[in-house]
Amino acid sequence: MDHEHGLVRRLAWPAVGIAVVLAPLHALARFATADGKEDLDSGVVRFWAEPAARALQPLLDWSDADTVYRAYGKAWPVLIAAAIVSAVLVRRSRRPGRLERWGWRLTLPGLTLMALGLFGFFWLGRDAAYVVAGLPGFLLAIVGSVMLGIAFLRDGFRPWLVPALLLAWLPLDLALSGVLSAGAGTVPMMAAWALAVRTVRRDAVSRSARPGALPSGGPVA
Repeated sequence: MDHEHGLVRRLAWPAVGIAVVLAPLHALARFATADGKEDLDSGVVRFWAEPAARALQPLLDWSDADTVYRAYGKAWPVLIAAAIVSAVLVRRSRRPGRLERWGWRLTLPGLTLMALGLFGFFWLGRDAAYVVAGLPGFLLAIVGSVMLGIAFLRDGFRPWLVPALLLAWLPLDLALSGVLSAGAGTVPMMAAWALAVRTVRRDAVSRSARPGALPSGGPVA
């Protein structure tokens, strides 16, 4: 178990870093498409997007706008999959109460549907995939994350930033999506699970160091 936590932690944080860099780049690629041009009507978006597009032109004009947009978008289902693996490991380390159990029942399937919807959209070119799978998954994951955030706060989960990010995911998603693109809204969620895995691994190491503690990988609920 400790080996798994260490491996996932080493993957989770790079995934968050990639998402932070990818979010504005993918947004710029979307603004160049026919569907995304109207986003530039916002003065706030134009303020950063126009100079950024000039500075990053070689990364945006290597093919037609739709191809560039979908190429960068292919990273999102992979990055969300990294968050799912992190969340699964956190779940395995917990002995959840009723509210938390329902949070997991919504969050994990919701994130999985999100990843599948994005995979269908960006990798398979199925425009309906996000509407059929991704959007319902997003709604499930949002509701589940709120439940988990409340349950973690009740249990005194530390650091408090984990439940705070889970509870604030929806407003942060709306804010980031309004200035960048929809993918940017997943970054707070990804950061929450990367941080949670780090905390769970630290606690597992601490428990294993105590006299009479269960060895790493001992039974959990």
